Amino acid sequence: MDNLLPQDGEVYYHPTAFHAAEIETYFQRLHQEIPWEHDEVFLFGKRYITGRKVAWFAKNKTEYAYSGTKKQGLEWTDTLESITKRVESITGQTYNACLLNYYAHGKEGMGWHADNESSRIAGSSIASISFGAARRFDLKHRETNEKISIWLESGSLLDMTGKTQDCWLHTLPKSSKIDSPRINLTFRLMAE
Repeated sequence: MDNLLPQDGEVYYHPTAFHAAEIETYFQRLHQEIPWEHDEVFLFGKRYITGRKVAWFAKNKTEYAYSGTKKQGLEWTDTLESITKRVESITGQTYNACLLNYYAHGKEGMGWHADNESSRIAGSSIASISFGAARRFDLKHRETNEKISIWLESGSLLDMTGKTQDCWLHTLPKSSKIDSPRINLTFRLMAE
């Protein structure tokens, strides 16, 4: 497996981490089981409600703070445990928390950011799973501005590890051409 980054981090793409029947099953379960809520962020002193919906789960109910908000970890589910086992078998890493994102269509996305919160174990893997609509994902080096783009297919796993969150930003660009939903799970190792 080749590292997608030329320097300062490691990103590995596994396009077929889940097969078609699993994708459909997991998408439906997550869509129905997860208590989705619109995300709330504070930027430059202003409160914004995002179009995308989120949920935060943590095996030890760890709190997660980002963009001026705090989320209390929800209790791990059987569906999440099943997905976690597959992810851990592919990456060889351990995870104890997951931020889930629900994008109803391509007009919902995420701006440039890094998942470098102090509560995450530094250098640990963030494993991003995609179910549903394929979406473009961009990375940009903080110093050189070099950009890398990849399409995240349904059933894929993107493993971002090492110095990636310190040296690179990433985004999920909006697209008016995409009219179907995507569920994204980002597994993390948080300090307890």
